[in-house]
Amino acid sequence: MLVALSVTALPGRSPPGRPPIPYAAARESSLPYVTQAHAPELGNLSDDILDRLPEHADDVALARMVDGEWRDVTLGDFHRTVLAVAKGLIAAGVEAGDRVALLSKTRYEWTVADYAIWWIGAATVPVYETSSAAQIEWILSDSGAVAAIVESDVHLARVKEAEAPDLRETWVLDNDAIDQITTRGADVSDADVEARRSALTSDTLATLIYTSGTTGRPKGCKLTHGSFRYELGAAIPELPELFEREGASTLLFLPLAHVFARIIQVGAIRSGAKLGHTADVKDLVTHLGSYQPTFVLAVPRVFEKVFNTASSKAYADGKGKIFDRAAQTAIAYSKALDTGKPGIALRTRHALFDRLVYGRLRDALGGHAEWAISGGAPLGDRLAHFYRGIGVTVLEGYGLTETTAALCVNTPDDQRIGTVGRPLPGTEVRVGPDGELSFRGPQVFTGYWHNDEATADALDAEGWFATGDLGEVDADGYVRITGRKKEIIVTAGGKNVAPAVLEDRVRANAYVSQCLVVGDGKPFVAALVTIDPEAWTGDLDDPALRDEVQKAIDDANSQVSQAESIRKFVILPEDWTEDNGYLTPSFKVKRNAVLRDFHDTVEALFAR
Repeated sequence: MLVALSVTALPGRSPPGRPPIPYAAARESSLPYVTQAHAPELGNLSDDILDRLPEHADDVALARMVDGEWRDVTLGDFHRTVLAVAKGLIAAGVEAGDRVALLSKTRYEWTVADYAIWWIGAATVPVYETSSAAQIEWILSDSGAVAAIVESDVHLARVKEAEAPDLRETWVLDNDAIDQITTRGADVSDADVEARRSALTSDTLATLIYTSGTTGRPKGCKLTHGSFRYELGAAIPELPELFEREGASTLLFLPLAHVFARIIQVGAIRSGAKLGHTADVKDLVTHLGSYQPTFVLAVPRVFEKVFNTASSKAYADGKGKIFDRAAQTAIAYSKALDTGKPGIALRTRHALFDRLVYGRLRDALGGHAEWAISGGAPLGDRLAHFYRGIGVTVLEGYGLTETTAALCVNTPDDQRIGTVGRPLPGTEVRVGPDGELSFRGPQVFTGYWHNDEATADALDAEGWFATGDLGEVDADGYVRITGRKKEIIVTAGGKNVAPAVLEDRVRANAYVSQCLVVGDGKPFVAALVTIDPEAWTGDLDDPALRDEVQKAIDDANSQVSQAESIRKFVILPEDWTEDNGYLTPSFKVKRNAVLRDFHDTVEALFAR
């Protein structure tokens, strides 16, 4: 459990149980919030395997999909494969400190290659498999990668297009890359590999993860072995129900190029939770059903999609009103857990819908998942209460690439819906005069690769990292994210509007895919809306669709003042996707790209 805050109350801070102080009332001169100290760990990421190997070599550590079936991989087998690939990389001339690019969907070989790269003191440079040739070129050239492991011939062609002067070797996973690299290292001795591994320290660079580039050219975040080990040394004891329970397992389907999935990969290997991989999102429900994880991780869009798909199907089957009542009951049941024991009438309704509805929804996540972790964007109170009400508690957390994933997290025994939890042990948070959250802790990155100016903007001399996110910390230390500093809209009337609150509520509608609130320097707030093509297959000009979107707008407006409310909206003819360049691989809207390409559409909303 997270312990009580170790600092005294700030002047003017609300007492426990009261609403949080407005962020404008916090000052950087105030004492930061800090939880109980957590000692940094020495060693490196290979120790997570070697420490468990003597007693757990025959334990199942991973499962890989082969010919449509899951096949178990023991920790001993995984270790032997990693060692063989590490030898091959040495034979190929990869030196300690070199960077090796890894461009692939989420799959078993991704994890093998990642650990093999670490084993010899090199650093992994993950690249999203959907990246364009231009994006690949930038990352390969900026990182100075000397080798690349890619998934397919399509990726190989993109790499060959790139001008990457340091790149010497490229292997293709679909063309037996693991076997090719292993064969290459046949003459490398165990002693040669151990010499490399034993030279690693907690300060050794483990990876360069490039930011998603929503606001400009991606920057390489330098994360060390110690950053990962500290993060997990603090997080796993806070989440024993996920990582340390008997039979713990998870199925990764988010991109391993993202720090969120990456930290779960390392956490599973470290704790012994069985780790599976799939990138087949179309058959995700089938894979979840056959794998049956005990916990899952996803971004809010996935949880929205599961809910909206179930709702749409219920209405198509003539059972929409039943689903709506079931959803309302689940939300009410969850809220009652926060305020006291649910009453007998509510418990009776909940038990009925558990048999009729909730079980099928749990089956969509594999049938055995009791817990889920959400990150990457705000989940929203409604979905958080809904999922807890059906028996799958979603633990929302907060972190960035620069912080090796989580800074804060709600835990099974310490959850406050609507917040991202309290800081992990040893992590400090403070709120600046403008409401920006800053954090300090050993999991915070050491800087941006070859970009001292950006590093100086993000990290101060005392190690505080400025997140760019606005938020507040209540009297009990729970952190609430209220918006993105650079995305705050200031209307012509001088009203500051945080778009995230409105956008999240509009996206909750079953037919809405994306929403972007606009109005900077304008007389009022408006919105661009895209429609989920799977949920709505009719004409986008249908008045019934417009009525549905208006309901979503009205619901969002109920959460804000009149001056912040959305007055007008437009439904765009095409959804925003990663393929058309408007979403990042982690489903964040590229606000700058949308505003650039839809400039005339935005202006038309405000034309008299």
